[in-house]
Amino acid sequence: MLNAMIIDFKDDVAVAIEPIKKGDTVTYVVNSEEKSLTALQDIIIYHKLAVRDIAKGTPIRKYGEHIGIASCDIKAGEHVHVHNVASHREDLEV
Repeated sequence: MLNAMIIDFKDDVAVAIEPIKKGDTVTYVVNSEEKSLTALQDIIIYHKLAVRDIAKGTPIRKYGEHIGIASCDIKAGEHVHVHNVASHREDLEV
């Protein structure tokens, strides 16, 4: 049963569509292929979790767009939120 979703195949995070407990299997679909991983922490509904390891300093993508920079290393299955994502303003000057 699907309990998370990804919009863009380049996304680094999935969004929980129901509460997920630490140790639960997280299942989502990417390019018509079902994927799964183990939740390393409790994930609140509508919050994000990493679908791959994300190195500190790396931009994080959600819905195909950068949403911030990893402020520490983030492991696949970990909660992704303000405690491990730094805001980053893109250079909007053309």
